[in-house]
Amino acid sequence: MNIADSDVIASVLSGTGHRLVKDPGEAGLILINTCSVRENAEQRVLNRLKQLRHLKKKNPGLIVGLAGCMAERLREKLFDTEDLIDIVAGPDSYRDLPSLVAEAASGKKAMNVQLSRCETYSDILPHSGHDGISAFISITRGCNNMCSYCIVPYVRGAERSRNPESILGEARMHFESGFREVTLLGQNVDSYKWVSGNETIEFHALIAAVAGIDPRLRVRFTTSHPKDLSEELLKTMAEQNNICKHIHLPVQSGSSRILRLMNREYTREDYMSRIEAIRRIIPECSVSTDIISGFCTETDEDHRETLSLMEWAGFDFAFMFRYSERPGTRAARKLRDDVPEEVKTKRLNEIISLQNSLSLRSKKNDLGKIHEVLVEGYSKRSKEDLTGRTSQNKVVVFPGDYRKRGDYVNVLIEKYTSATLKGRII
Repeated sequence: MNIADSDVIASVLSGTGHRLVKDPGEAGLILINTCSVRENAEQRVLNRLKQLRHLKKKNPGLIVGLAGCMAERLREKLFDTEDLIDIVAGPDSYRDLPSLVAEAASGKKAMNVQLSRCETYSDILPHSGHDGISAFISITRGCNNMCSYCIVPYVRGAERSRNPESILGEARMHFESGFREVTLLGQNVDSYKWVSGNETIEFHALIAAVAGIDPRLRVRFTTSHPKDLSEELLKTMAEQNNICKHIHLPVQSGSSRILRLMNREYTREDYMSRIEAIRRIIPECSVSTDIISGFCTETDEDHRETLSLMEWAGFDFAFMFRYSERPGTRAARKLRDDVPEEVKTKRLNEIISLQNSLSLRSKKNDLGKIHEVLVEGYSKRSKEDLTGRTSQNKVVVFPGDYRKRGDYVNVLIEKYTSATLKGRII
């Protein structure tokens, strides 16, 4: 999501004469696009600011700004604690960046953190300066799910869906520019809904339309919410070959009691029924997830329920974190962060260890199978090998055989690790 937002920022500023540079030392304006989901993310931003301080000393006219969720959460406090910062811009203020830059250039501190109920940046074609293969398209902004641990609704505002024609137009533009994969983004893509007159377009219809642009265009999406993952979407995925067979479905905990405290609006059994539906309708689909260890009041039994659900679901991969309290959330206001840090760490290590074995098992199951892989470039370890991903979002490394980025190749899987598949083109 931050990559997509950074592309919007780059597009807005390039429209007023700015151009991107690769070296921060050459820049007259540096914007750090930020995340507040976890405390660690904010700490990385603060560390990055320290690294930029020497540039400000060399070039007193350098303008430094913070954009995104951290800017929205801390607002003017950032000016009080970080004298390096000249601009604070929330996630709905990017159209205003040219005027904020002008204000900062005049020597003033500039800030816009006004949240919007309608801003989707639907008329801004993003600046996509990435690998030229994969592009990100935001289809919703904000979130209406009030998970008790989550800061997102407070820093990104209420959920709103983007005009489907602008989404399709952006996807076509990317395909015609040579991109071969788009990922549809939203805090909860499953709740996408566009109403115009008597017409209502929901997510399964939108993704079918994007996939219909060209069979050579792969379509991915993230993130799904278990309470909203529909059978219509699963059937659409099964029917359309170029909709990738991978679903990221955050579970967060395997304990219904903890899920209730998290305000996730589903039970352990509800989640399992969604996994069963995926396996029934799209047997070849991979499933990844998010898991939080050590949420408020979590007991050893709650933790064991998480481990048992992981084992049952057989997740292909997972993002796993210790719980970190975010100021202003319902959990911070109403619940005690009472699980000791060493217990959180112990439980997280057990979760990671189990997931490593599940990931290894998942990769082993691919041995001897042939996967269509979209070539993304050279392997990090060798210019002799190429790398790409399967429809199931698994990384594959294979000898190049004169193929180039953007090609589709069929690869026979011959080796595996917990992170990577290895094979050869057939």
